[in-house]
Amino acid sequence: MVSSLQDRLTSKLPGRLGERSDKPVVSMVRLHGVISPQAGPVPRAVINAQSTEKVLERAFAVERLAAVALLINSPGGSPTQSALVADRIRGLAQEHQVPVLAFCEDVAASGGYWLACAADEIYAHPTSIVGSIGVISQGFGLEGLIQRFGIERRLYTAGGSKSRLDPFLPEKPEDVEWLRGLQDQLHVLFQDWVTERRGDRLKEDEDLFTGEVWTGARAVEVGLVDGLGTPRGVLTERFPDAELTPVEGRKPLLARLGLGAPAAARSLAGVDSMLGVAQAADIRATWARYGL
Repeated sequence: MVSSLQDRLTSKLPGRLGERSDKPVVSMVRLHGVISPQAGPVPRAVINAQSTEKVLERAFAVERLAAVALLINSPGGSPTQSALVADRIRGLAQEHQVPVLAFCEDVAASGGYWLACAADEIYAHPTSIVGSIGVISQGFGLEGLIQRFGIERRLYTAGGSKSRLDPFLPEKPEDVEWLRGLQDQLHVLFQDWVTERRGDRLKEDEDLFTGEVWTGARAVEVGLVDGLGTPRGVLTERFPDAELTPVEGRKPLLARLGLGAPAAARSLAGVDSMLGVAQAADIRATWARYGL
């Protein structure tokens, strides 16, 4: 009885108990969500340097590592967090001397494509949405709203630039000009990163850095991706003897035990509910920009 149970359990492992597999390994890391420094309202729905640090370290620390595959599904977000995660991927790749392959799923746009460029090779499905090499800022003008409800807002600043683009104040042309100048600087950094990573694989196209997006099939033609295919199909062909091993972040202890959040966290959730709704709406709008 005991022996039979042990056989069933060990049969689900890569090798028999006590045996060591000599097969090479390809770690598969999923990077899914909007790129933001803030935690998302849905677990694992946000990508940032903090949320990816441990899972990337684990992916590159696997024994007999042949390559790391990044499964990317992101409409973009924070340029700083995009750069931090990409820099960490490059640092680990150089430290462990292994190739990195990126696979674009539904969308790898804007910051999502920034992440893809951290790989040595990029693949996409023919229907994937790829590109959007540009910078966007969004917000609301609420000046008329507070006037309608008779609300008086009091704002005190030291420094003439502290209240730029305040949503409760009338928009100033000089503030918009300042914002566009900042966007231009970030856009140049984005272009430099793509050019550095893709090199002469990029084709001459006047729309390449305009924020335009392409399907995966078209992205091959302009040099944004190296080929078409699915992760399992490409990796099985490139590394026929390797084990494809998903690497995920560790859940908090309470979640692993199947327990709910502590009372303090539950009480804070009520306080933050409105902020969570607003953030969820912003995340939804970011995905919707690409029809998703």
